[in-house]
Amino acid sequence: MNISILIFGKNYFIATLPDQIRYATAFSVEVMDNLNQAVSRIQTTPPDIILVQASLDGSMELCTWLKDQTKLSWIYCILFEDRSQQLADRNKGWHRELEMSAAALKQGADAYIWHLIEEKTDHSLAELNANHGLIFAQLTVGLRKAQKYRDLIRANDMLSAIALADSLTELNNRRALEWDLPRQIQRARTQKTSLSLIILDVDHFKKVNDTHGHLAGDRILQILCQRLRHNLRCQDTAFRYGGEEFVILLANTSDDEALLVARRLNRVVSDEPFALNNKLAINITISLGTASLRSEDDEQGESLLYRADQCLLQAKTSGRNRVIDSNYLSHASHLKAVSS
Repeated sequence: MNISILIFGKNYFIATLPDQIRYATAFSVEVMDNLNQAVSRIQTTPPDIILVQASLDGSMELCTWLKDQTKLSWIYCILFEDRSQQLADRNKGWHRELEMSAAALKQGADAYIWHLIEEKTDHSLAELNANHGLIFAQLTVGLRKAQKYRDLIRANDMLSAIALADSLTELNNRRALEWDLPRQIQRARTQKTSLSLIILDVDHFKKVNDTHGHLAGDRILQILCQRLRHNLRCQDTAFRYGGEEFVILLANTSDDEALLVARRLNRVVSDEPFALNNKLAINITISLGTASLRSEDDEQGESLLYRADQCLLQAKTSGRNRVIDSNYLSHASHLKAVSS
């Protein structure tokens, strides 16, 4: 577990911290004394623990800012009280000490430690040892919190992967497509690149299930997805849209390029029978429709999906085992309008 600690303090403050912190090898330590730089650092590369010198300008602002950052709430912030007035007020009684501790915690600190310095002759060795023990105890709390956060992130990542994956084919599922398509549309428009989409469907799949059973149908889909994956680029993403229907997102791909990809996929499926076992091999074909992103398409990709789906429908009604692209469909519609 690679733990990182950010110290917001001056050099003289750093020098008073226990050697186990200053010269630690079990975790990385970074020191800053500028509020804006510290905030920028936390936003870009959040540390696991922050040690804050209370007397440094901006220290309380940093604690308050950190408290308001919902996405950074797991960072453990320890405020070291070294301000002369507060240290003097501490001697006014335990009730005053409790009031100051409560105020610091309300401002955003997760822990509040009175910073006792070895050079101060009014502190006994026992007090200093106890103070160092408290510092290490709070560090342990911070480390435990960081570990729990990382375990939670790993668990969430695993659950997200399960929720977005199709268990049979190991492709992304329809929910994943609904999440990824708007992102790819936004990226294509921001970077001014092309984006295309293929919808494909297994021809006469019901007949396969009725003749050979659903287990054979499941195996057909698994072999089909293996062929799809082996014939796509790493930046292309395939999804099981539902049943025997699949969607493929083609990044940086124009109309003509998408048509070539679809024709290649059509060939690799139909050219070789699907061997289910040593005795049974089934000839399978697919129908495909392609479409490319247009300026008038909506941000969610519904119109883009609709155009590709209409092409798929045309491919199936015109004989199956073929590819229809949206340009062909538009041209055919135009000729039909002119002839009428």
